[in-house]
Order: sequence, then C-alpha cells, then structure tokens
Amino acid sequence: MRGLRPDSWFFSFLVGSLSRSLFASAALAENQTSKDFAPVMIETLRHMYEYVPTALDWWHADRFCDQRFAQLLFEPPDSEQSSFSKLLQSHHIKGSVWLNERDGVLHKPKWRRNHIVPVLVFGDKTDTKYVKVLSDFPVLPAVTACAHLQWDTRTQEIATVFSYAVPAFINEFQLRGFVDEEGFVRFALIVHGHHSPYLPVFRADGQWHHFCVTWQQENGTWAIYADGKRRASASGLCTVGLAAPQAIYGQGTFIIGQDQDSLGGTFKAKESFSGNITDLHIWQKVLSMEQIENVRSCWMVEQELVFGWSLNALEIESTVEEVTAQFLCPGPVEECRVFEVGSSGFRHTSCLQSLPFICCYRKDAYWQLKKAQLESSHFLVSHVNMLAKRMVQIPENIFTSNVQDMNLSVALSTLDVLATVLRKEETPVESSDLLMVLQLLKQVADVEVQEREELEMLEQLGQYYVEVTELILEEQNIETWSSISQAVRGPMAVVELCNRVVSLLAPLLTSGRTKITIQHQNVGMEVRKLELSSQQLSSETYLIQSPEEDRPDFIEIPVEEMQRLKAKGLRRVTVKNMWFGYSSLQRCLPGPGSSAAFQDVAASDGGQKYLSTAVRTAVISSTVLSDYQEISTSVRYRLQHHTQDLPDKLVGPICAFWNFSLSPDAGGMWSTAGCSVVTSLPDSTVCFCNHTTNFAVLLQVYEIERTTKDELTLQTLTFIGCGVSFCALVVTFILFLVVGVPKSERTTVHKNLIFALAAAEALLMFSELAKTNQVLCFLVTAFLHLSFMAAFSWMLVEGLLLWSKVVAVNMSEDRRMKFYYATGWGLPAITVGLTLATSFNNYVADNYCWLNVQTNVIWAFVGPVLFILGVNTFVLFRVVMVTVSSARRRAKMLTLNSSLENQIGIQIWATAKPILVLLPVLGLTWVCGILVHLSIIWAYIFIMLNSLQVRNAIQRMKDKKKALSFTNCSHPINYLSSPRNTTSWETGKPSPAAESASSNHAQKDPPVKNITNRGNFGGKIPMGISSIMSPERPAVELTAFKSSGF
Repeated sequence: MRGLRPDSWFFSFLVGSLSRSLFASAALAENQTSKDFAPVMIETLRHMYEYVPTALDWWHADRFCDQRFAQLLFEPPDSEQSSFSKLLQSHHIKGSVWLNERDGVLHKPKWRRNHIVPVLVFGDKTDTKYVKVLSDFPVLPAVTACAHLQWDTRTQEIATVFSYAVPAFINEFQLRGFVDEEGFVRFALIVHGHHSPYLPVFRADGQWHHFCVTWQQENGTWAIYADGKRRASASGLCTVGLAAPQAIYGQGTFIIGQDQDSLGGTFKAKESFSGNITDLHIWQKVLSMEQIENVRSCWMVEQELVFGWSLNALEIESTVEEVTAQFLCPGPVEECRVFEVGSSGFRHTSCLQSLPFICCYRKDAYWQLKKAQLESSHFLVSHVNMLAKRMVQIPENIFTSNVQDMNLSVALSTLDVLATVLRKEETPVESSDLLMVLQLLKQVADVEVQEREELEMLEQLGQYYVEVTELILEEQNIETWSSISQAVRGPMAVVELCNRVVSLLAPLLTSGRTKITIQHQNVGMEVRKLELSSQQLSSETYLIQSPEEDRPDFIEIPVEEMQRLKAKGLRRVTVKNMWFGYSSLQRCLPGPGSSAAFQDVAASDGGQKYLSTAVRTAVISSTVLSDYQEISTSVRYRLQHHTQDLPDKLVGPICAFWNFSLSPDAGGMWSTAGCSVVTSLPDSTVCFCNHTTNFAVLLQVYEIERTTKDELTLQTLTFIGCGVSFCALVVTFILFLVVGVPKSERTTVHKNLIFALAAAEALLMFSELAKTNQVLCFLVTAFLHLSFMAAFSWMLVEGLLLWSKVVAVNMSEDRRMKFYYATGWGLPAITVGLTLATSFNNYVADNYCWLNVQTNVIWAFVGPVLFILGVNTFVLFRVVMVTVSSARRRAKMLTLNSSLENQIGIQIWATAKPILVLLPVLGLTWVCGILVHLSIIWAYIFIMLNSLQVRNAIQRMKDKKKALSFTNCSHPINYLSSPRNTTSWETGKPSPAAESASSNHAQKDPPVKNITNRGNFGGKIPMGISSIMSPERPAVELTAFKSSGF
C-alpha cells in the first residue's frame, strides 16, 4: 500500500466523509435485552434449550448464543420435528424462531456486514492518474458495471468514471458525469460512441454511493441504478435507423479514471475523474433488480462475472493512492431459515428481521457452566470491575450477560485493566472467571473500527489481546481449562479468536510498513504484505525463537508457492501467522481418539504396541489472503518437541492440523489430511502440508512389544523350563523325605520354599487353560499370587537364616521357626486378602490369568518382591564380604609360598562361589525380570535362570549326604570364632564321634601347602558349596554353607 499525505486537505475530507457515511446509517441491534427478558429453559435427554423471547436479528441472535457458549438452534431431524414442536408448545412457545446454518456462511457477520475493500484515491484532476484493468474482455452483447463511488464536490467539470476503448470505437463503452447546479451528480452512458442524456442519480454530498449501469444489445436498452434504486432507463442507445445495435466489441482496453482519446492513452486532465472508487465489478449480462440489490449488500453474483474487484488484476499508476476502507453494508439480503413452532414447518425470511430464538447447549456443557458459576467466588471479575469503574463492566454471570457492540477505546481500556490484574494473580484463575474472560475476548474480537483515528489503537489492542491470551493459557490454569473444556469446546476457541484479531491489524499495513509482529513469551501473531511483482521471489518465513529452545520454530511458504501465486496473476497477498508455545493449550487439547489415522500401526507384529498420542509441540498457523479472500497454499514448518524422557518407549511424530469442522461439539479435532513428515529428529520435526491452517506435531508413544514368533518361543521355553523345574522340585522334596536328611531349620525352610515354588510353577504352566472361564481364571490368579508371594517370602526367610549364621541372633530355634512360618505364609496370605478386599473388581487382567498391570493391583506383587530382593541383596553382599575376608586370612596362612596369581585366583573364586550359589536361592535372578522391557534377550535369560534353577537338586542332595558325615552348619561359625557369635545353637552340633573322626582324618592328610600347590580351588567349579566341603578344609564351609542345604 502506498503512503498517504496526511497534510492533504482532500485526503482529510475523504476519510472524514467516508467514516461518517459508512457508520452513520448502521442499524445495529439493541445492546441490551429488553426489561421483560424471561428465558425459558427446556431439558431433553441430551440437550438444554434456552428460549429467548427478546427479538433480535439473525446476526445478534447468533452472537448472543455464542457469547453464552451455546449455539443457535439447528434444524431438528425430520423424525423429531413434530415432537420438538410439541415440546416447545408445552412451554407456551409459539411463532417463529431463528435456525442456525450448518454450512457456516452466515457465521461471519463482521466480514459480511463490514465489507473491507481496497479503495483507489484520485486526489486531483490530472492527465497522469489512471488504473488499467488487466482482464481480457470478451464480446459483450450485454453488460453490467457496478461500483462504490465517492464524488469530489470541489469541481463541476465533467469527469470520466471509466472508459472502454477498442480499435473500432475509442468511446466503445464509457460512463461520465458532473455535478449540476442543484447539487446532484448526473451520469451519462456512452456505447459505440452514442451518448445518453445526463440524468441525476444521487446527491453530491461527499458520501459513498453505490451505482450500477446496464446495457444490452437487444433494443439498446440501458439503465442506471444508484443506492439500490433505478434512477434512469431507456432503450435505443446505439441504434442507428432500422439497424440493430451491435454488441460491445471484445479485447479492448478498460481504464478507470480517464477518458481515452486514443487506445489506452492520450488523457486530458479536465475530463479525468476526481474522487474515490472501489468494488468495481463487470458482468457479461444484465443483472436483475434483485441481483443489483444483492451486490449492493455485499452478496456477490458469480455468474458471468468478467472482472471482480482485485488489486492484483489492476495496473495502478504510481501517483494513484491506495487505502483500505470498511463498508457497513446496508444489510445482508440473503434470507435465513426460521422454524415455525406451531406448524412444525420451515420458511425463509430476511436475516435482518427481529425474531425470538433458541440457544442450544449440550447437557453436560450446560451443567458444567452452571457448576462453574455456583462454585466460584468471582474474585478476578470483581477486581477488574472495581478498577474499570467508568468502562464496560464484566458481568459475574455468563447467563445474565447481554449482546454488546464494544467500541475500540473501551475494548483497549478493558483489556489493559484485565492484563494488569492477571499479571498480579498468582493463583489459578477460577472457572467462572475464565469463562467471563473468554466472553470478553469474544466481544473484543468483534470490535469495529468506526473512525480512521482509531486505526492507531489497533496495534496496542493486539498487544493487550496477546498478553491476556498468554496469561490465561499459563500452566497454572491447566485444571481450570480442563474443568470448562466441554463448555467452551476446548482451548482452540482461543486460537480462533486470535485469528479474528490478527485480521484487524491488516489495515495498518502500508508500503512503508509491510509487517506487524506482536510477540510474547508463549503467544505471537504477525500480519505481513507480500509483493509478488518482484523479479526475485523467495520463500516467506515466520520465525519464532522460544526462550526455552535452542532452535527456533518456523513456518514458511515455499518459493514454488510464491511463483505459483504470481503465475495466477496475483500482485500482492497478505499473510497471517500465529504461534502458541507449549502451555496449557496443548495439554488440554484432546488426543486423536480412536481414529484409525493415528493408530495405523497400533497392532503391529514389528514389536511395537501403540500407547497414546499427544500434542508435544507449539501450535503454529499461517493463512494467505488476497483481497481478504483466503487462498490455499502449501507450507513447510518445523516445531521443537516438548516431551519427557521415555527410555523404554518409542516415539513417532505425526504432522497434523486442527480441523474445526470435525467433531463440532468438541470444537474440532486433529487431522493428518495433506500433511507428511519431511525430517524427524529427536528434538524436532519438519513437516509439509498442502494447505494452510493451525498446525502441530503429535507424538505417538509405542511400547516395545514381543513379536508373535518371540512370544511363541518364550511360551514354549517357559512351559519346558517350568516342567523341568517342577520335576526337579518334586524330586528334591522327595529326597528330603527319603534320603534321611536330619531335621533342622535349614531343611524345613528349604522344604517350604520348594513346595511354594512347585505350586506356583504348576499353576503357571496350566494357567492358559483357565482363560476362557472367568471364575476359574480368577481363582488361578489368586492362587498364583499367593504361591509366588509365598515363594518370595520363603526366599526372604532363606536370607534371614543365612544372616543368622553370619550375625548371631539371641533367639531360640523354636521362636525362629514361628517367625519364619509367619513370614513365609502369613504375610502372603494377608497381602492377597487385602488386595482382594480393596480391588476385587480390578484384580484380574483382561487377556490372561494374572494380576491387572493396568491398575495399581500389580503393586501388591511387585512392591513386596522389590523389598525382598533389596533385603536379600544386602544379605548376599554381607556374606560375600565375610567369605572374602575368610579366604584372605586363609590364603595368608596356607599359601605363603604360592604365586600372586594363585592367591588372586583363590580370592576371586571365594567371591564368585557364594554369589553363584546364593543368587537363585535368594531369588535375585528375578532382577532380570525388571530388565525384560529393555530387550527380548533379558526375557530369554530370565526364563532360563528361573525355570531351571533346581536342575542339580539331586546332585546337591548327594553332596549334602556326604558332607553330613563330617560337619554341620554351625561348625564354621564356631571355627572362625566370630566376635558376634555369642550363642551357639544346640541343633546341628557335631557328635563326639564325628569330632574324633574329623581329627584323625586331619592327621592323615598331607600338608596344606601341597594341596594349594595342586590348585584344587580352581580345578573344578562345583554347583554347591557342600560339594567341595571336606574334613581337610573345614574353614571353607563358611564360604557357602547354604549350598549344603539346597
């Protein structure tokens, strides 16, 4: 847009008269409802209906419902029309009520009634100012030309509004006029050089007037219309004698503002136009009276349109000024639908007619609004109203608010006060206060610029609007947004409001200022004007540097799209961009739900299981406009990810946009149509979409899942391993009974552990057979829970028993066994009982007979197991320390002449031996189960270690039998004379015979030096410590006496 001269008298006259004429005649609805306002609430199964008896036009009725977070009544289905009509009549509702339009054409009253257009300013009469229409004109057997015109009243000379010339006739089609002595503008039409008389059409009052001229070849009939009325008409124009008139020739030159004395040139200053013109349209037909009225009322007739008003289709001489103006259309002439309550029928009537109406709420949304009103203290709204005493007062109840047409200065002041209060607010905004803020933002988004001077306030309005939006989207308000999400149709409603506000900034763009940017920490908006006439076009990028990210987000229109727009004949376009950083907006947005587009690999055999999809980036948008009409273009954008570490999960990006037309009750939903991933990095994603709208990157989270082949292999190994383990456990238990192992607390503990493990593994092997029977599966799950808990509890007892051999406990064996039984069976029974009592309905998983891992029930098993593994790990550590200390002392006494390598080998074996023996007994091999989710390899290791851990039980029983002829478990402790071993146990004391045998045998043995030199400690790794126990090496017994009992 070219710069204007503010000191020009004519420009001041133009702007002042433009504003006065456009808005003086505006017929707005009442700002407040009538005193007899008495809404009627009607409740149905799914909806709440509010009947408003106050009559408003369709536009204000729609705004009334929208500001209350409802919708104007839609047409009831055919099957429900009669019943719905009867329902309304039962509440004494009769007559006509407005109906909503599902296609949304009428949902933009600001854009329809306030027609924003570019204006060409011909400031003075010169022979240089002209505008050429670049369209190709066909042969015109009939023609209609319409435009808005503001006549310069300072001169009474003839002025040419437009002229169309062809080689055969310079004055082929022309409109000219002048101001007569009575103060009227007179028009004359010229066709084929034939001149109609000058006839008055409208008063020369400096105001804007709409005119149309028509001509048709048949009979040479012509007419001139002004402000919707026919002012002059006749026939015979261009008729010569009896000859029929010719059609207007095609392929001519159409000039605005000058008379052509030669084809496309030779202008004269005295015949030039002085004034302002806009909205010129030319048709290859004669429009009817009704169509002319439609055009006057901003309703375009598309049929046989030769030229539509567009600066991109004009060649504008450099001294012709361009400005933007808002026309308040006389009123939309399109008819809106109404519902006849009594007859259950429908009809159409003018949208400007005032009628009662019905606002429709979804039932859950309505009660959410009511709940927010009842539970709020209205602190924020009260504070704002207290500070804004002389301005618009924000109502404390959304159901008592009125439809208000807010002017710009009031909107600016109110937002300023609201931003001040929100900045100081440290606690989350209450639900009702947030609703009232949204209601205010809706009113501000509909504000109208009524004076040219108010344009200067638009940018400040945008600043305050962005700040308020950012403050209500802070993370502290996440719960508040969630509580009202259903009522306001989600936080994307704020994005839609910001999109309307950024449109208000477009009139501020000039040739000297082609970009306006408003950027806050988490919200930004920008509007820019792009010139496509440049020889070197480049991509246009909107770059946003977030303070929390290293790399900026961006969205760009590729250079190929810019070239395509230029090839279409566009000279300039306007681009609107918005950015919403990661805040409560994204966290409150719904996921894609069960849409197949977002779960295309949810049930993959590739080892992945779909878990969820969520918005994990900023929301960015771009819209391209040409003469205020949206143009679809491709865009490319990059957004940084905002996600926590998920080391055990796979994350896949999805490029998506928010489609407001999908799921309108929820305010829209995400869609992937036309979008694809270009580049994906761990911290960002680059996307390409073939359209413009609101974009984001959704991150899909997958769980690593076993493939069908792995699952089958693991099931087979589990069954085989558990079968072998079960058999070994049974044989071991029988050997304990048959071989004649002396009764002791160690053998008792072993028997109980064997029994619990055998029961658990037997149930596990056949649990698959119980899946089809719900009751049987429940019982199997309960007994599996009990058996495995008992097995782990007895593993804990094994650890406690081992500890008692290292650290002497002043407790008799009988008391210890009571404690062991209470721990081994009592604790599991209590745990299972409490779990069943508290989570009976969520106890069993859906697809197998085991605890439900989707709820907290699984912690009734995992929690105790982790505790037991922790205790036994500490026990193992303590035993290893004692063993290593013993081996070191023994090495010093018995291997004085051995090499350093042998000494190190002895110590390593002394460390490794108890670990290898005690790991399965203490249950520490189950640690591998914690790592299963990291890799399938851990699953195989886990199965092998835990299903085959008793494969050598029989051999160890034989070793135990042999070892019992020499010593018992208490001997090592006494032998080492531990300072903490203050009490020896009666059970397991060696008999005198055994002591004598041991002593005699020791005397016959060769020296210890020879034994160590032969390397007996490293020759063969035994499966149990007892297998290497001998009278010759009594001190070794302490290193892993436990193996002698298992």
